[in-house]
Amino acid sequence: MNGAVAMEATRKRTKDSSIGHVSEDAEQPVQWGRAWEVDWFSLLSVIALLCFAPFIVFYFMMACDQYQCSLSQPLFELYQREATLLSIWARAPSFTWSAAKIYVIWVAFQVFLYLCVPDITHKFIPGYVGGVQDGARTPAGLINKYEVNGLQCWLITHALWFANAHYFHWFSPTIIFDNWIPLMWCANILGYAVATFVFIKAYLFPSNPEDCKFTGNVFYNYMMGIEFNPRIGKWFDFKLFFNGRPGIVAWTLINLSYMAKQQELYGYVTNSMILVNILQAIYVLDFFWNEAWYLKTIDICHDHFGWYLGWGDCVWLPYLYTLQGLYLVYHPVQLSALHALAVLSLGLVGYYIFRSTNHQKDLFRRTEGSCSMWGRKLTYIECSYRSTDGGIHRSKLLTSGFWGMARHLNYTGDLMGSLSYCAACGFGHLLPYFYIVYMTILLVHRCVRDEHRCSIKYGKDWKRYTDAVPYRLIPAVF
Repeated sequence: MNGAVAMEATRKRTKDSSIGHVSEDAEQPVQWGRAWEVDWFSLLSVIALLCFAPFIVFYFMMACDQYQCSLSQPLFELYQREATLLSIWARAPSFTWSAAKIYVIWVAFQVFLYLCVPDITHKFIPGYVGGVQDGARTPAGLINKYEVNGLQCWLITHALWFANAHYFHWFSPTIIFDNWIPLMWCANILGYAVATFVFIKAYLFPSNPEDCKFTGNVFYNYMMGIEFNPRIGKWFDFKLFFNGRPGIVAWTLINLSYMAKQQELYGYVTNSMILVNILQAIYVLDFFWNEAWYLKTIDICHDHFGWYLGWGDCVWLPYLYTLQGLYLVYHPVQLSALHALAVLSLGLVGYYIFRSTNHQKDLFRRTEGSCSMWGRKLTYIECSYRSTDGGIHRSKLLTSGFWGMARHLNYTGDLMGSLSYCAACGFGHLLPYFYIVYMTILLVHRCVRDEHRCSIKYGKDWKRYTDAVPYRLIPAVF
């Protein structure tokens, strides 16, 4: 319990003192959060991902580097015996110490900004919520405190990037693209190192033992995580740091490096590259503007921190979420005015739905239902649940506005935005469309996963909610 005592200064326990109806499903503490038991299919999937996920990312990077972004040509050459796995591997750039130095400096700089530069932007930017904020209640009934300074970190990082590009010239703006595959190996090393560290930490010195989950299967524990909120010291929270930095801060820098490389190679920047940079920058800025709200989302509220988040945020996110810009370096697509307008419209409408839906939920939470939506009085379903410490807690499930149309309409908006990034690349190759395929699988699975957890957490109250809002993603369809 030493870890729990040490962290007492940065979190608090809260219990609802009101007395009222508790659903029968909530009369006993329920195990909500990620899975406690693992079936054989899940175990085999976990082992396969741990072994082969880095090579999936490598395949996409190699396809661009050696085959002009063709996903089928490497397989065709292997089938025709025109190439071997070893020959393909030999042609790919390998780990370099210069890339390692770049990556170490990058991560160290983001750690410095995260830990040593408290947020001041919330003091002069109207409407922005930063500084010390409370997270959501954990399954054990704890509420952690976080230093929210992601927007400030993003602004400082990009100000230095533009200052270097236009004035100091310490390094080329194409430095990320020029070292892209060697940097990938560095990111893999960090991802596995972090996952291994928090795995060992959970056994030896967990931050909060009450929120640890041991399934009895070492591979699943390693992948999905044991600790809910592993921390070092008072403020370094692994989950918040790696979810937001260094991957998402880097996202827009990666796109800027792609843009610089396109300019260097062809002497111009295409409107498709500009669209990808703008639309994805909107998404990234939205993430950091709403970082305090993000503390209440599924990534923070339910997922434990292991390889899935640690490696995923270091490697999967920066490499596969930026495929559109990488593709456009090799295939500079100039869109017609109508095509560009359609892509921009799809992206902006998707963002409007995504942001408006999340804003409605945030407003509902902040006012505890004491507000109107679309000129009408709010409707919601009151529910209750027990945390693992035995505390009874109250909650409300919104059934007005966008949340009365579908239970996850924010995901629908997110998917529209994802499709717009891909459509900006034209229709010449499959590679740019991996993102929308992946995001569809991810968000549909997240819908199912989230609703399974909620059905366990809220019991019969959840059934009342799904009866009131019967559709998941698309009103009247699904």
